[in-house]
Amino acid sequence: MPSVTVSRASHLPLASIGFILASMLCFAIVDTLAKAIALHYPANELTFFRMLFGLVPAIAVSCVGERSLMDRARRLDFKGQTWRALTLLGASGFFFAGLPYIPLGEALAIAYSETLIVVVLAPFILKERLTMRSAVTALIGFAGVLLVVRPGGGESSWLGPMLLLSSALCGALSIIQIKRIRPTDDSRTTVLFFTTVGTVVAGGPLPFNWKTPTFDALLLMARLGALATVGQILMTVAFRRADAGTLAPFNYTSIVWAALFAYIAWGETIAPLSLAGIALSVGSAIAVAWQRKIPEGPLA
Repeated sequence: MPSVTVSRASHLPLASIGFILASMLCFAIVDTLAKAIALHYPANELTFFRMLFGLVPAIAVSCVGERSLMDRARRLDFKGQTWRALTLLGASGFFFAGLPYIPLGEALAIAYSETLIVVVLAPFILKERLTMRSAVTALIGFAGVLLVVRPGGGESSWLGPMLLLSSALCGALSIIQIKRIRPTDDSRTTVLFFTTVGTVVAGGPLPFNWKTPTFDALLLMARLGALATVGQILMTVAFRRADAGTLAPFNYTSIVWAALFAYIAWGETIAPLSLAGIALSVGSAIAVAWQRKIPEGPLA
């Protein structure tokens, strides 16, 4: 009997790692598709279709379970979930808006600085104690972000990094909000709630800058939306089976995948100084996740 228990426990981390790696691959494909579309369509339109097409797998997964969807929806912390959905939507929108201005691998590295921003904001919002170790680790990480950003001085060179830093700020607020909502909220219903709110909010400004998508672009956005929701579900399953500190190093495999896809698709390369900055930023974010057990992950 004890041997069976040990065997099952030993396999749980491996299963979680498999889920998180699959999730990161999904997100890398989503980010690559998003960059291809963001070069030709407004960010809010891309965000809208990402949410709209993501509703299909979100509804399908939410209908599975012992309790009915309506019963689980009634138990949700609607106020907390709404704030989380809006901040996460902001992270996604700003990320899509910044993609045309910066190589994909660097864009992801900047967006992932959300974990470091949590360290700065948590003492003010969550009243958590900021340790010297966390503060120093965050400062090193921000130094790495500056190496990635290092704009060349023109106004356009600032635009991409600023949009992506705004995405990271919204992502950090979303992570903090996760800690403020009820831990009993059903994760599948949470994904459906976010996708629904995102579709409605992103659809509001469409009449002001609508650009009719081609059939091929619509197909790409359909794949993007479905894959993004599948990635969210896989990531949720992974975090249910293992803590954030265990999975933190695997979250950043999406940067490697995205850089590879961007090189194949557009010949994008990352400068050595940016690589050094990415290493500092990612290393610091992993260290912070280990220290503080911060739930992190892509926001696409």
